[in-house]
Parts: sequence; structure tokens; C-alpha cells
Amino acid sequence: MDGQPLALVTGAAQRLGKTFALTLAERGYAILLHHHNSLNESSAVDEIHAFGVPAYLVQADLTVENDILALFSTLDSLPHHLKVLVNSASVMQKTDIRATSSTDWDATIALNLRAPFLLSQLAAQRMAEGGHIINITDVGAQKLWTGYPAYVVSKAALDVLTRLLAKAYAPAIQVNAIAPGLVLPSDNFTPEEWEKLVKRLPLKRPASLTEVASALRYLLENSSVTGQTIIVDGGYSLI
Repeated sequence: MDGQPLALVTGAAQRLGKTFALTLAERGYAILLHHHNSLNESSAVDEIHAFGVPAYLVQADLTVENDILALFSTLDSLPHHLKVLVNSASVMQKTDIRATSSTDWDATIALNLRAPFLLSQLAAQRMAEGGHIINITDVGAQKLWTGYPAYVVSKAALDVLTRLLAKAYAPAIQVNAIAPGLVLPSDNFTPEEWEKLVKRLPLKRPASLTEVASALRYLLENSSVTGQTIIVDGGYSLI
């Protein structure tokens, strides 16, 4: 095993997950890039290679425990030591709380909450010399979005899980979270709806990918922060 540290980023082929993977690659980490069924994974790998670091692609359905175990079998075969886990993969399904099925509920909880829990346990077993676990939550964890009940509950629970893990794995492992607000337009909103949301923000603009990535850099650089959620939301939590 060589001395180059490894970062595992889930949901790393697109959107914020890709930004986190590139941020870590820029800092010299080899990247284990997880995706489910993304069409953009080859582009992400090429961009990571541009930083002169290895990129390893792994496909897994994180709602299936055996897939998570297989992912770590792949990780264990690599010539690197795991130092960072970023739990970025998630699903945000729009369903009115009065009509949400148990199937939809369970699918969201399985990916957004159970998967980070299992991944964190397995990652911590491989971080004997210390490391970072960073969960990606959402400013929506503070909101009562009745159109996204399973999502909001899963992200609120992930905030709590972050604190539980931070207490359990200290002092060797720092566990924190990043809670973005409006960053990239979602397929759940029309352009008009998105613009209306942005105009409500105190700062009147969405956060940039660079600004969200700066929260990751801060958490990696500060050895005195654990059990915290860094909110990057343009003031959305204030309204």
C-alpha cells in the first residue's frame, strides 16, 4: 500500500458529488468515485485524472447492503489508505405527505440515511490512523416541506447521525456535515419556480459550486471541528 490517501465519494459522477470529488483530487487524494447509473462517470474520471491522481470507478446500489459490502471489497484491493468519506449520494422525490407510499418512503430513507450509516461504519473500521467522514445534508432538514416528507426527515436524521458518529468516533475521526441550500436547479422545479426561490434568498443568489466546495476544504483543514453542520445556503435558513 502506498502513502497516497484515498477519498471515497458517493454519488460522485455529477452535480455536487462531482464537485467534492474534484476538490479532493485537487488536494492530492486518490478518488474512489461511486455512481449508481450515471451517464457522466467517464467525464468525472477524466477530470480527476487531470489533477494527476488516480481515479477508480465503482458502481453500486447503496440501498442494497451487499452492494455496499462489495464496494468496500473493491476499496480494500486498492493500494491506498482511506482517509475521507463523503456521503453525497441521495434522492429527492416529490410526493405529497398525504399520498407518500411506504415504498417511496423506504427507498428514500435507505439511500439518504441508512446508506451513510453503513458506509460510515465500514469506513471508520479502515481509518485507524484518523480521517474524515462528511455527510451532505440539506438546509431543508430545518424546513417543513410537505411535498418532500421522506427527504426532509432523512436529512434531519442525517444531521443527528452526524453528531452521534462524531461522538462515537472521536478523537481519531472527525465527522461533520455540509448543508447546501439552493445551488443547482433541480428537475423538480421549473425555471420560473427556481428563480422565484432564488429571489427569496437574503443574498439574492444561489451558492456557487466553489462556495460549497470551500466548506469541504475548511472541514479538512480544521482539526478542532467535529459534530458540526456547515450551512451554505445564501441565507435560506433565515426565511
